[in-house]
Amino acid sequence: MYCISKTMTVSASHSLHLNYESKCSRLHGHNWRITVFCMAKQKDENGMVVDFSHVKRLIHGRLDHGNLNELLDFNPTAENLAEWIVGQIPQCYKAVVEESEGNVAMCVDEQMTVGVPAALLL
Repeated sequence: MYCISKTMTVSASHSLHLNYESKCSRLHGHNWRITVFCMAKQKDENGMVVDFSHVKRLIHGRLDHGNLNELLDFNPTAENLAEWIVGQIPQCYKAVVEESEGNVAMCVDEQMTVGVPAALLL
């Protein structure tokens, strides 16, 4: 089993659609710190789980300096963004999204981690 992680900063704006009043309902921006975790039982023909630049292109390339409300078709909470990231890369089993210091969301694809010893997961 092979595991990698790729951390990147994405500068993007969003506004949240909430059922209560919040300053987060107004358009604002974050320097999101995103870490993508991928795994594979075997390395590909290039000797990789997935190319780090491919991961960056799929996430950073789509989101950086954008308005998440315009780029994505869901309420762009940190939790929803983490879930979306997991779905973008077949080898991704976990995404951690920090919208600001101390505010962190994580999504784990539990089906991908069944039978994998916890010590192997990053």
